[in-house]
Amino acid sequence: MLANIMYVTIYVTDQDRALEFYTVGLGLEKRLDFPGPDGRFLTVGVPDSPVQIILWSQAATSGQPAGAPGPVILESDDLRKDFEIMRRRGVTFEESEPQDYPFGVRVEAVDPDGNRVSLRQPRKP
Repeated sequence: MLANIMYVTIYVTDQDRALEFYTVGLGLEKRLDFPGPDGRFLTVGVPDSPVQIILWSQAATSGQPAGAPGPVILESDDLRKDFEIMRRRGVTFEESEPQDYPFGVRVEAVDPDGNRVSLRQPRKP
């Protein structure tokens, strides 16, 4: 079952400049910062809030649109189960099955207007 709004994505032209704006300027805290297979994964958030904002480089999406996260990422506690339920309900997905990635499981749904909705299940420690 879907459990949380996990991430929202803001597309930026310079991740370091955006990080300074959101942390120094707005007072958010840096949460995650690591190089990933699809580009640098950098997040910020309001202290004590579970929702994180991905500061995603527009440059990272050039030539790799499938790797870019959707503007909203919903968290699931059992993504493979939710995927099957949603597929039976007629939801369209970019992939034929959820994909494992270094930090969990992911799949991209597509709404009737072509907007991508990312679904994630974080890896449990």
